[in-house]
Amino acid sequence: MQERHLFEYAVIRVVPRVEREEFLNVGVILLCSSQGFLQIRYTLNEKRLRAAFGDLDMEELRARLQAFEKVCAGRREGGPIGQLGTASRFRWLTANRSTIVQTSAVHPGRCLNPQETLDKLHRDLVL
Repeated sequence: MQERHLFEYAVIRVVPRVEREEFLNVGVILLCSSQGFLQIRYTLNEKRLRAAFGDLDMEELRARLQAFEKVCAGRREGGPIGQLGTASRFRWLTANRSTIVQTSAVHPGRCLNPQETLDKLHRDLVL
């Protein structure tokens, strides 16, 4: 029998007008500490985003999400936050913020394979 691993995830949301609290889910970030796994998966459906938020700066949005990827990767490209341990990087990425890219509350679960779980969450919550 395969061992199940504790994981935590948050949904990544685009919130162009914070004061209106309107958002679209664009990605998921998943941490599985026991496996040393921290990854983000996102999809920018430009047609859908433009329909909801016509004046959205897509290049700025891409840059912010790419910064999330760099922090997840945990290398120098992720800056000082990218140098922290896996769990600390996840906590930093999922902290409450009032910017165009926000995350949901953190949710726990158990999985056999964190990559497959990330893919499934992405499919179910974003696509």
